[in-house]
Parts: sequence; structure tokens; C-alpha cells
Amino acid sequence: MLQAIKPLAIGGVIGAVLFTFVDYAFSIPDVKMSYASNTCVEVINYPSTLFGTSNFSCEDMPTKFNHIWVQ
Repeated sequence: MLQAIKPLAIGGVIGAVLFTFVDYAFSIPDVKMSYASNTCVEVINYPSTLFGTSNFSCEDMPTKFNHIWVQ
């Protein structure tokens, strides 16, 4: 019986770690920066299941973000 539970437990832990990583990766905000002025134009926030929703703006820039250049 224990031999059947051990692989399921290991699979569950691996699945939980993978879900946490993917949830964090997809919740990183996008910051649109202007080519001409090199300033923030817009911040797009994405919701996260585990980490909640962040409300960043151009005045309150996130420390980690996806950088997108716009005109």
C-alpha cells in the first residue's frame, strides 16, 4: 500500500511546485514604455491565484516586469 502512495505524493508535490511557478510567472505585470520619451505609458496588471492581484501604475512601478516598447 505504501508503495502506491509514495509516487502519488511525489507527483502531488511536483504538481504543486509547478503550479506555483506558473502562477507567479503569468502574474508578472507588463509595462509599456515610450520609445520617444523613455517613460512609462501604461502598466497592465494580471491576476494571480496564489499571490493576489497587484495594482501597479506608472507612479508605482513594480520591481520586476515585462518591458514592452511602444510609440
